[in-house]
Amino acid sequence: MESTSAAPGSAEVVIIGAGVMGASIAYHRAKNGVDDIVLVERDTPGSGSTSKAAGGVRCQFSDEVNIALATRSLEALRNFEAEFGIDIDLVSNGYLFLLDSAADAEAFAANVGLQQRMGLDSQMLSVAEVTELAPYIDTDGLVAGAFNPDDGHCTPEAVVSGYINAARDLGVQVLKNCEVTGFESTGDATSGERRVTAVITSKGRIECAQAVCAAGAWSGLIGEAAGVDLPVRPLRREIMVSEPVDEAALGIDLARMPFTIDFSTSFYVHPEGPGLLFGCPDEADVWEFDDKRSPDWLPTLAELIETRAPGLGDVEAKRGWAGLYEMTPDHNALIGEAEELSGFFYACGFSGHGFLMGPAVGDVVADLMTGHQPFVDVSGLDKRRFATSGLRKELNIV
Repeated sequence: MESTSAAPGSAEVVIIGAGVMGASIAYHRAKNGVDDIVLVERDTPGSGSTSKAAGGVRCQFSDEVNIALATRSLEALRNFEAEFGIDIDLVSNGYLFLLDSAADAEAFAANVGLQQRMGLDSQMLSVAEVTELAPYIDTDGLVAGAFNPDDGHCTPEAVVSGYINAARDLGVQVLKNCEVTGFESTGDATSGERRVTAVITSKGRIECAQAVCAAGAWSGLIGEAAGVDLPVRPLRREIMVSEPVDEAALGIDLARMPFTIDFSTSFYVHPEGPGLLFGCPDEADVWEFDDKRSPDWLPTLAELIETRAPGLGDVEAKRGWAGLYEMTPDHNALIGEAEELSGFFYACGFSGHGFLMGPAVGDVVADLMTGHQPFVDVSGLDKRRFATSGLRKELNIV
């Protein structure tokens, strides 16, 4: 992916962060007719949290807005190859949540009811139905399952590549290895009339009318540089991919195996090519910008596999990595324009579901920036909720 060696002196829009969120925003903004856009990335496009995501795409959420965003994103991903000419390896084997408490089952039943009213094919499963769908699972202690057959997973880097290439074809400049170091604005904070006028980068100053923070786990730092409070904290998560597996020996069918999540522990597994991808939290949460692998994580994963999917315990690890979730206090995203700084928009804090939201959020933010009404009302995700209406809790986070 090419980039200019120096920043242009000016642009109408500067987007910070070239993961799926920033790439999608750049594409949708350019598609709306704006060709004076600069996409700034401190490394290379997709190299941050997007490239380290498990790739899951699902509509099973507890918040109506999240369901609408996820539904629109899944629609876009199903049509991605036809629109962008890139195969994103979309696998639609469904998402299966394993539930081991009556309280969780009751909450999921209510969520499934909401999803069904919004036109989705989500359903609650009995333990016997879980066994039929996922024979590799030890159902001891389970009380129910929740399943949507249309959910699945795909390759995050391919999605970013599709958006970046399409955005560049529409005139977007991509500055890689370019770090944002500050902002300039007119007015002052006390008058409430501050407006962004420039983004300062390691490759030069870019005058602009609008800026967008789509920097994932680093969004809090970008907000701080702009004088905007974005309550986003980094949380480390790790993933392991196995060597190719013997399906017959393990009693699994990769072609039908759903993305399977043990909800109470956040342990999950899904097919990844000829192997399996596993994930789970660290034994103790690490709230730092630390994407180094922990030697304590594999024993934690092994214990969870032994408890919930013991038949998969003999697979051989091929590779693994750690990445960062971008967490907010209520596990819900931040989308809007900063009241402290006019012209400064943000789309961050997705708390583990940013990749799957990216296609829809890019469309939404492009509309917000032009004063158009998005396809779904996201005003409830404005960061001002923490000072006014309070937390807007998303329950279906893993």
